Amino acid sequence: MFNRVRQRLSYRLTRDTVLVAMVLGLALNLIQITLDYFIARDAMEREVRALIEITQSPASQIAYNIDVRLAEELLDGLLQHPATIDARIFDSDGQTMAAASQSSPVSRYRWLSDLLFGASRIFHQQLHVSQLADLPLGRLVVTIDTYHYGLQFLTRAANTLIIGLLKSLVLSGVLLAIFYFVLTRPMMNVINALSQVRASSPEKIRLPIPENHRRDEIGAMVGIINQHLENMEVSVAKLRTAESAMKNYSSQLEQEVEDRTREISEKNDALQRGNRALVRAKEDAVRRARARANFLASMSHEIRTPLNGVLGMLGLALENEKDAGQRNRLEIALNAGESLLGLLNDILDISKVEAGKLSLESIPFSVRKLIEECATLHAQQARRKSIDLVNETAPDLPELYLGDPTRTRQILNNLLSNAIKFTDQGTVRIRTSCSGGSLRLEVIDTGIGMSREGLHRIFSPFSQADTDTTRLYGGTGLGLTLCRQLVERMHGQIMVDSKEGTGTHFTVTLPLPVQQEAQANTGGDQMPRIREIGIAMALPQNHPHRPAIEAQLHDWHIPVRSASRYPEGILLLDASSTPLESLAFANDWHGKGVILADQSGSASSHHPRHCILSLPLRRDDLLRCLYAAAGLGTGDQPGQLGFSGEDQPAHVPALKILLVEDNQVNQLVASSLLRKLGHRVEHAENGRKALEALQKATYDLVLMDCQMPVMDGYEATRAIRRNPDWQALPVIAVTANVMQGDREDCLASGMNDYITKPYNREELRAVIARWAPLPPAPEADS
Repeated sequence: MFNRVRQRLSYRLTRDTVLVAMVLGLALNLIQITLDYFIARDAMEREVRALIEITQSPASQIAYNIDVRLAEELLDGLLQHPATIDARIFDSDGQTMAAASQSSPVSRYRWLSDLLFGASRIFHQQLHVSQLADLPLGRLVVTIDTYHYGLQFLTRAANTLIIGLLKSLVLSGVLLAIFYFVLTRPMMNVINALSQVRASSPEKIRLPIPENHRRDEIGAMVGIINQHLENMEVSVAKLRTAESAMKNYSSQLEQEVEDRTREISEKNDALQRGNRALVRAKEDAVRRARARANFLASMSHEIRTPLNGVLGMLGLALENEKDAGQRNRLEIALNAGESLLGLLNDILDISKVEAGKLSLESIPFSVRKLIEECATLHAQQARRKSIDLVNETAPDLPELYLGDPTRTRQILNNLLSNAIKFTDQGTVRIRTSCSGGSLRLEVIDTGIGMSREGLHRIFSPFSQADTDTTRLYGGTGLGLTLCRQLVERMHGQIMVDSKEGTGTHFTVTLPLPVQQEAQANTGGDQMPRIREIGIAMALPQNHPHRPAIEAQLHDWHIPVRSASRYPEGILLLDASSTPLESLAFANDWHGKGVILADQSGSASSHHPRHCILSLPLRRDDLLRCLYAAAGLGTGDQPGQLGFSGEDQPAHVPALKILLVEDNQVNQLVASSLLRKLGHRVEHAENGRKALEALQKATYDLVLMDCQMPVMDGYEATRAIRRNPDWQALPVIAVTANVMQGDREDCLASGMNDYITKPYNREELRAVIARWAPLPPAPEADS
């Protein structure tokens, strides 16, 4: 019942009206109480002041006559006032002449009175007689308890609030009754009339207009409802007419739908047949593409085997050839063969990507060293074209990343080779930074650039920007295609921005995780000494390598000053622009040592205080030159100055090596290189013969080809490892391609390491040094 009342409009109107009235009444009552509060405080002040004024004259006479008895009677009279709790008369010396007091009343409302008016008030009045105005007679002190006045104020405030609440309640009842009779009951009559309408013919009903509401809003509402009911009746009649017309067209529509459905079914069957044909064509195209990629990969691998032998024999012939003309022809043949090998490598890699056989490594490697190696490798090519190759690796680049160093190097080498090829003057820059958790490689050149149309073709196989580029510069157009495929396999992104005549800007972003265990290179223990010495910079402001050198020096916190203003410290100057003047300036330097920045690759100096810094910049070379110029060591010994001694060639005694190789040309090349390195070599044509040779003789190391007839290198190595006597025998794999799958197969079969064809002397020397058995320790003297 109460819920139904709460849902009525009259109740809600009354509730809202009463709430507004109560809020306004409460606000007005609070204003009234606030005014009454200030009036009560003023009235208290005036009343007490008047009481003291009345008492002043007799108190002055009493103080003048020093009548203690009258003083006590006067003070007792003051205590008759309900607010007075203490009264005292002090003489002119401050001594109490008379005093009277009583306790304060106790009440549970006293805290509120004390909060508003304070607990008590003390009033002072100086005593004097009119005849002797200048004679001090003492003072009257009266202490007033404010609760008497506070209780009166609280009583009036409570009455005000209660009366206001009662007014609001009475107003609520009156408004509820008015709203009910004026608004709710007429509307309920209209609602009851609507509830009696039959569902079969609602448009036939008409609502009665309540009495006394014909001209107000309720009457207008009922009139509008009746008008809508009349419109509904007309609409229902029209609807019934239209319904009869629709029934006449129903049979025709059904027939048309049946005919159209039959046509759609026939077209759908034809479309499905076409889709099946397309699927078969797509599967056939995919199979042919994979077969073509597999065939290309296999043929490239087969062609590369004899080509490796040709390159190896050319290398051997060059080592023994003394005639200059003959050496020139052999070098031309070797360069042509290496170019052909590079082309085959690109074709093999692209075919492996398309065949889905390319796997990537995830090992820690130094991106900084990789970039420095690539820059050094291409520096000579850039010098031949008189352009500057600049390495601008960020000094704060993390030391180690997790990824595939071989494929990262392949991407960078292709981009650098392209940039140098298509740049005739200016610079080629390598910028490396770490941004947003990804490695960012940029190769920027000032070459011929590309048109907007050429940008859409450069990543397509066997395509270049335009035909003039192919005619003038040559090339197959495979390098950038391979770069794009490798970057995509690494889940990275490669972008290019170029404009004809202004150069090209390649940006490669690779999401390689950082190896957190690596420590940053801070320059070694002697770096504080170098910071004290400082650098006297004599490189021109427009020197292409100066920003990279300065950035690295600033990262080590080494101060860099102008050589003309700082004639001491370590001098860093350009050894390539004007060699004679530079060397003269360096010889006359009175500070510390001299670093000659050499970007031509031809600088030399026999001065003991001079150090050659080859460009493009290598961080370890710069550090070595700083130590040598500062007189802190030359860094020639392994491990000195914080450099690793891994690359230092170690002395390896003559070993007995078993070469397992089925190709006779490769046998001859590898045997010649090994004998020149001072080792003894014996041959085996396949894995089975290798096992027989190991049973007949003892060897220090085995070079094992992976692909051989009868028994391949993997099976032979597994057989070697099954023999307890050969568990510690080093087995080095010889592969024709460095792929993650090949490396994993080698290690899984039990091989210790691997090298790639064609055979290379330095690579053979390094791998033999790593795995050569340790020489026996000398016997101690007894």
